[in-house]
Amino acid sequence: MDFVKIKNVHMKPSFLSDLMDKVADGMIPYQWQALNDLVPDAAPSYCMRNLRAAAGEIKAPHGGCVFQDSDLAKWIEAASYTLAWKPDPKLEEEINEAVRLMEKAQLPDGYLNTYYQLTDITKRFTNLRDHHELYCAGHLLEAACAYYEVTGKRRFLDVMERYVDLIDRTFGSEDGKLPGYPGHEEIELALVKLYSITQNEKHLKLAKFFIDQRGQGEGYFNEEAVRRGESTAWDRSVYSGNRYYQAHTPVRQQNKALGHAVRQLYLLCGMADVARETQDEALLKVCREMWKDVTRRQMYITGAVGQSAYGEAFTFDYDLPNDSVYGETCASIALFFFALRMMKAKPLGEYGDICDTLLYNGTISGMNESGDRFFYVNPLECVPERSEKSQPHRHIRPSRQKWFGCACCPPNLARMIANLPACLFLHEGSTAYMNLFSSCEAEIPLEGGCVRLACETKYPWDGKIALRIKESFPGFRLALRLPRWVKTYELTVNGKTPETVMDEGFVYLEGLASGDEIVYDLHMPVQAVSAHPRVTQDAGLIAVRRGPVVYCLEEADNGKNLSALALSRQAEFRCEERMGAVCISAPAKRLSEEGWDEYELYASDRVPVYEDVTARFIPYYLWNNRGEGEMRVWVRALS
Repeated sequence: MDFVKIKNVHMKPSFLSDLMDKVADGMIPYQWQALNDLVPDAAPSYCMRNLRAAAGEIKAPHGGCVFQDSDLAKWIEAASYTLAWKPDPKLEEEINEAVRLMEKAQLPDGYLNTYYQLTDITKRFTNLRDHHELYCAGHLLEAACAYYEVTGKRRFLDVMERYVDLIDRTFGSEDGKLPGYPGHEEIELALVKLYSITQNEKHLKLAKFFIDQRGQGEGYFNEEAVRRGESTAWDRSVYSGNRYYQAHTPVRQQNKALGHAVRQLYLLCGMADVARETQDEALLKVCREMWKDVTRRQMYITGAVGQSAYGEAFTFDYDLPNDSVYGETCASIALFFFALRMMKAKPLGEYGDICDTLLYNGTISGMNESGDRFFYVNPLECVPERSEKSQPHRHIRPSRQKWFGCACCPPNLARMIANLPACLFLHEGSTAYMNLFSSCEAEIPLEGGCVRLACETKYPWDGKIALRIKESFPGFRLALRLPRWVKTYELTVNGKTPETVMDEGFVYLEGLASGDEIVYDLHMPVQAVSAHPRVTQDAGLIAVRRGPVVYCLEEADNGKNLSALALSRQAEFRCEERMGAVCISAPAKRLSEEGWDEYELYASDRVPVYEDVTARFIPYYLWNNRGEGEMRVWVRALS
């Protein structure tokens, strides 16, 4: 089971192709400027300056975070994917310039990390817990694999294979090697990507070592800290015992998502990859249990994960505060990547459902409409004054930023969107699986031959998906994902209702031939959604959803004090096109301040007075595109 490669899916005008154009025409050139410190009044990146200094072309100290190299790596990966569907000689030359500098900066033994090369090279690999060397190596490796996949050029891949050879000589269970593992997971999944290209068993073996070694014995991070004369990190916090790093116990014994959310999810990506490649059913079972824990107990309705700003971390089951959530953009992206890997292990509709939730809500909320302003944190409720004056809410920014000193999220979002064509279809045997819905043409290699099909849809604004089989072969089977939010749907082949098989979230069609026309119409009414009763923060509240899109109230449409609005679960919702999207309005009530004195904080003789209003909802991802103001996803439900 694998996804159809990016070059085999040709996107047509659609919501997703618009996102991709935004990346190619806006985000990629803007971020290249940011990486070169050319965006006025933005936090400096230092990325390219660090690389030029490490290459010996300028003299400058290291600037930025210890993991600054990863920002450039993710940009290269995103830029490489865009070349697959929008060739751009100038962009390719910019990538080549970065690769040239990396090749020049690389040490004779293969080492490549600007932080240690510009500070103290003798201390390399002495602080795996905090200093992200293997994390940066992983992102550089992913970028090299992407560039090779799209262009066929090996220069960057050769640089990274030399670095991987050094890492392989340095880490392992053999005598003379370090029995360590990364503080921030990432290299594990990257090594499996490299293995898919090289088929070199040592690359897969190294990925498996990092996963199996994690959490063994007394803990490698503790041993490192003792050698450095430091205390154990987070030892006086809720993340003591290396829980923050998912290193508190061997991964095969873990069943709860803990600690830093992005680290946890990148680890799970690597675990799923290794489990699939090695046919390790026990490891895959752990991934399934962790999937359930994340998506059924610790995930917001928008797909955001990581409830706590302290540690950017998971907390506990059903703890989902809306106004203090962290919900880092990178964490949503990492969950999207995990869902794709779980789908490759076994095609279940729920994995695609979560992809949908993330794609149309909790990831793209991290950027504005023009792709040049970004959120690091994605709240489900925002009051600008609270963000300014309440310390526990200072991380909730009421406006997107030009850039960040720690800018992991913007290029991460760019690489996710740029590779979307490779997330639409999977193939196994004689079956093609449609995971995401978008207008496109696809060439799908199957055991019986190549299937060519065309798709037209206005998803996510309209649930009608029209497919035409342009080329087929006897025995071809098509599986269409049936999202969980769908209550009713219609399916026809050449205008007639076909016999189908429904299995684990997919509708299977057989007997299809060249020229067949399929209409798959997912009915998309507005839904009022409730949270589990244990989610105390959402008790007595409802959220509005239509199809995969979650909606929010914004001050620009509804005025201040959005918490005063209340909505009936049976409200008559109306859809309207504005802001380039389908928006929603409904009759509602607003709690009035009539009879209250400004300085009368409490009273025992007041009967709540409501006034009739119209509540206007916009797609959550669009909030803060019309200036600062309050925003709220969950609304009080009228009894």
